[in-house]
Amino acid sequence: MNAEQQQYLEALRAFPAMLREMTAGLSAETLTTQHLPDEWTIAQIVHHCADSHMNSYIRLKLILTEDQPPLKPYREDVWGEFMDGKSADLTHTFALLDGLHHRWVTTFENISADQWSRTGLHQADGEVSVADLLRLYHNHCHAHINQIERVLAATM
Repeated sequence: MNAEQQQYLEALRAFPAMLREMTAGLSAETLTTQHLPDEWTIAQIVHHCADSHMNSYIRLKLILTEDQPPLKPYREDVWGEFMDGKSADLTHTFALLDGLHHRWVTTFENISADQWSRTGLHQADGEVSVADLLRLYHNHCHAHINQIERVLAATM
């Protein structure tokens, strides 16, 4: 693992705690109100991260265990509308993110040098390598931290 990948991995490791800190003490109303047009609520963003990161973890395992497996996209916009994606109760989502990120980081930490270039084929994004997944989800974490910051700023 190179230095950049190690930095990305540290961001994945820290992400659940960062989300928890950003949402600590927020009321149910603040969590579930759409404060900006065309943006999810804070609760939807947090729940989406669990959905998205579960999909990425599974994609990682598929790439590591199969020869160029298909990586199915999912309808994140529709998933965000389910009740489990709109709930103000983040308790179970944080428990999921804590365990998921621990396993995800552990898997990345134990990838051999030749496994970083293994790939899967995403229906929308084309060929995706293990290294690509790490970079993409590092960026995904930061994008949603920034999104929550924008939404929080709109509540003031």
